[in-house]
Amino acid sequence: MSLILPISDLQNQAIEMFEICHREDQPVFITRNGKGDLVVMSLAHYERMQSMLELYRKLGEAEALDASGERGIFHDELFERLREKIK
Repeated sequence: MSLILPISDLQNQAIEMFEICHREDQPVFITRNGKGDLVVMSLAHYERMQSMLELYRKLGEAEALDASGERGIFHDELFERLREKIK
């Protein structure tokens, strides 16, 4: 469940907010004047999110290549090419 807090909590209770981010492994949304303004999250959560975005980007590229009729290479062929480059 999303946690939404006012910016005054970030100023006055930063340590508690950081503990929530780590304990709950969820971002905390910060409001300013009643409107969304910032997101605070643990570095681990951020890195997982970035990894997922990169995976989705790569999957999108693969789907676009497939839709265009582009032929990829098989797993065995890829590893054979890599072995040749290593030698």
